[in-house]
Amino acid sequence: MNKLFIAVLRTAIAAAFLAGLFAQISMVVHTPLTRLFDFWPPLAPSVLSVPVTILGIACVQTVLAASWMLVGMIERDVLFNDRAFRWLKLIVAATLAATLLAAGTAAFLMFRGMTSSHDYAMTLILTFSTVVAWVGAGAGAVFATIMVILRGLLRKATDLKAEMAEVV
Repeated sequence: MNKLFIAVLRTAIAAAFLAGLFAQISMVVHTPLTRLFDFWPPLAPSVLSVPVTILGIACVQTVLAASWMLVGMIERDVLFNDRAFRWLKLIVAATLAATLLAAGTAAFLMFRGMTSSHDYAMTLILTFSTVVAWVGAGAGAVFATIMVILRGLLRKATDLKAEMAEVV
């Protein structure tokens, strides 16, 4: 694979990982959610949103780290061996964990919105947040499915490469 493409890919992965780390440290832990609780007190009982958000970002960072390792295997031209499957399994597991977190968040927001006050602005925010969470859960499920399909293709290619090595 082209060295420039690999360098750009690694830069993008590192930037996304660092952006997630920044979000975990500054945006999630410090001010916005606590200010949201001050702005709309009925959300205060949902303090679990902070660790759920941190875990969701950690799932994305796990996928990025596994992708980094797979890019390294591509760079060394050793992708077609059994070590790649460990990283693909990690990607699928982290994606499924993030999908479950998003679906749980969407369900919580959906049922929380039904019992909340009739403030139009907050109803709109809850509706938008619920839709975004459901879209995230759906996207995660689709991504996990694609990774499982690609893992099957990689298994087939690895087996064919092993057969070719025996023949030659």
